[in-house]
Amino acid sequence: MKLPKNILLAFVAVAFVTIIFAQRGRYAITNSIGIQGGITQFDIITDNFETKSSSGYIGGLSAAVDLSPKWYNLSYNIQLSENNIDISASPIANGVNEFVEYKMLTAQISFLLHAKLIGNYLTFDIGPMLQYNGELELNDQSKSEYIIANYNTLTAEDITDVSKFNVNGAVGLSAGFSRFLLRAQYQYGFTNILGKLNDQDLNLNNSERFEGNQSLLAFMLIVSF
Repeated sequence: MKLPKNILLAFVAVAFVTIIFAQRGRYAITNSIGIQGGITQFDIITDNFETKSSSGYIGGLSAAVDLSPKWYNLSYNIQLSENNIDISASPIANGVNEFVEYKMLTAQISFLLHAKLIGNYLTFDIGPMLQYNGELELNDQSKSEYIIANYNTLTAEDITDVSKFNVNGAVGLSAGFSRFLLRAQYQYGFTNILGKLNDQDLNLNNSERFEGNQSLLAFMLIVSF
């Protein structure tokens, strides 16, 4: 998946504005650029499918603003991740179910507030996040005609075209020193990532709507310069 140019441009722009603001402020402000990477545990909270969370990876860049006299710091983050999820399906309707593996590539940009619990050594992080993601991609195309659990005709391939733009919230903790931070972060999707499935003619025998919210837990190491 290619990173949308507007997301990269937005990241550069906010970083530039931050540097200008710091230079004109009345108190000491420290700027830093960070590289982050780690692992994820991804799931979709939904009543439509039987899902099982699976691990993936995440990486990106951050532009942080250390506001020394304030009780908080700020950061802008851009992240790329490959998230994995398993969804129950079977070779035939009402057959023996197994978990079919999917992956989803995402690009995210977020603005986080870091409340200082123990100076800069431990912070509580919270903020909004905009996400662009690709489809749910089957890891094994030979299972594309598997029937999703609790449905008679809905196949594993039918549910791949999910909503591409989503709004998430992020909350977590960061601990460490000025150059090295460990961050545990939980991301929750406020928008319906399965909403696009409702616009498709899937020939279902009922009027049930698809509804689902992302749930992602990330553990990251951040190295700042």
